[in-house]
Amino acid sequence: MADDKFVIRPKKFRGTTAVVSARLPEDMIQALDRVSLHTGYNRNEIIMMCLEYAITRMEDAEEEDRK
Repeated sequence: MADDKFVIRPKKFRGTTAVVSARLPEDMIQALDRVSLHTGYNRNEIIMMCLEYAITRMEDAEEEDRK
């Protein structure tokens, strides 16, 4: 299952940013902070990388059902 690894690549800065608020479980925040401490990226950068990873691999369930 090597394809499931989350690889942290060099920073990519693109465009302007906006503030988005999300409620996360405390244990998830702690996990993000551990990754942040280990990699040197801040929490926001880790969250953006996770979201980019998920969005680029997301499939439309309805589209899959039509196949």
